Amino acid sequence: MKRFFNTSAGCHPDLHYMVNLSQRLLKIKDMVDAGQYFTITRARQYGKTTTLQALAEFLKNDYTVISMDFQMLSASKFKNENAFSIAFAKTFIKTAKMNHALPPSTLLPLKSSLQDNKDELELPELFEYLSDICMEATYPVVLLIDEVDSATDNQVFLDFLAQLRGYYIKRKYLPTFQSVILAGVYDIKNIRRKLRPNDEQKTNSPWNIAADFLVDMSFSAADISSMLKEYETDYHTGMNIGQMAELLYEYTAGYPYLVSRLCKLLDEQIAGSEEFPTKSTAWTKEGFLKAIRSLISEPNTLFDSLINKLADYPELDIMLRDLLFKGREIAYVIGIPSMEMTLMFGFAKVVNHQLLIANRIFEMLLYNLYLTSPEMQQKPIYDAASRDKNQFIKNGRLDMQFVLERFVRHFDDLYGDKGQEFYEDDGRRYFMLFLKPVINGQGNCYVEAETRNRERTDLIVDYHGERFIVEIKLWHGAARHAQGEKQLSEYLEHYHLKKGYLLTFNFNKSKEIGVKTVAFEDKILIEAVV
Repeated sequence: MKRFFNTSAGCHPDLHYMVNLSQRLLKIKDMVDAGQYFTITRARQYGKTTTLQALAEFLKNDYTVISMDFQMLSASKFKNENAFSIAFAKTFIKTAKMNHALPPSTLLPLKSSLQDNKDELELPELFEYLSDICMEATYPVVLLIDEVDSATDNQVFLDFLAQLRGYYIKRKYLPTFQSVILAGVYDIKNIRRKLRPNDEQKTNSPWNIAADFLVDMSFSAADISSMLKEYETDYHTGMNIGQMAELLYEYTAGYPYLVSRLCKLLDEQIAGSEEFPTKSTAWTKEGFLKAIRSLISEPNTLFDSLINKLADYPELDIMLRDLLFKGREIAYVIGIPSMEMTLMFGFAKVVNHQLLIANRIFEMLLYNLYLTSPEMQQKPIYDAASRDKNQFIKNGRLDMQFVLERFVRHFDDLYGDKGQEFYEDDGRRYFMLFLKPVINGQGNCYVEAETRNRERTDLIVDYHGERFIVEIKLWHGAARHAQGEKQLSEYLEHYHLKKGYLLTFNFNKSKEIGVKTVAFEDKILIEAVV
């Protein structure tokens, strides 16, 4: 059976195309060798399950590995210590037998307890049996638990962590696990413990023994390239592997699910379509951009999860709108709930102490969500673009200069009497709102994070394989305007383009509204002022 790109549950190298995890596994093994307890905390579908499965295989020659999944335990198993202890013990025994991880004799006392004294089996008794098992095991025992989020709302789980902590602290005298690795979205170290349901909440976490997990689980361009080489060996598409790997990284920032999903779309849906009849035609830049459009418009488990979080956490929604539309540089400050949520759920990352949207795919997804909402489609500027949209496409190409000319006219008619505050908070958003119905379904746009601030925003528009750079600025005088022209020229040089577009929001009463063409060095700049 030929391998394929997988986006469902864990990946296996004999079944799926995947990046080489060996360097990551070596770093994690170093932590296990050091006897560390830690949590692999990453956003949804970031490769946690795949990493745990690969790690279990990687460690098996040196350790007794017991892998568990708390998602397999129903809510009733967490109702009290006895129910949890029985469920945990049964799963532990079953896993050890299936993997032949422990001699049967080491499991007999725990197994007998389940038969004879199961009503008395609570966490202290469970851990006494586990300690004896660790003492008698041929190799040090490593405990891996996936999907711990399934248990984080339960008091019994916190008590379970407290037992792990207690044995960890006393492990010089009491045999216990060599290492415990928990995997989930939420940071277990920050769970606040309630000793009893009616007690005051305590700030000390029962998991404050955990070491920091600093292993980078995102895919680099080199990682992606190695995976594509394996695919190319099987299919001989003639793709430019380096270019495709760079494109995949450029748009996903190495988010594992997004990389695999785009590859899967290219292999299974784009290839064989009317526009791209073969794999050779699909694995090109044009085919890639088609895959981007397909991904952004499809429902999938990751996007559904992200969108649901916006409804569940209004403060998260507000933070993301500020990041996207207000041109605001937001400094990351630890402990602010809305910021921590953007990081925990994978929407954002921290770069040079600034909070940024995690990748272009998420940025485009959020722009689509916000700009095509029923509320936004009722805005007059959106309606104006919708009426004119057929005029902007000429011979299959987007006429960006004409887009700017019409935007200037409509914007001045609709909002020309608004003040400075409107421009700062809404100008960028209204141009993107005007652009959305024009390119919808055929193109994409996103903002370069490095240029997002209150003075300028570089908007990149891809339409049918053609790229347009539109710098959006606020007017701060002629000198700053000239600096903006130079910045745009340098940016065009980076993208090997000769023509760029400069849209300036000027709230001076004496401003001259309109669009003109300016020669700047060896570039042509189309400059619009509203």
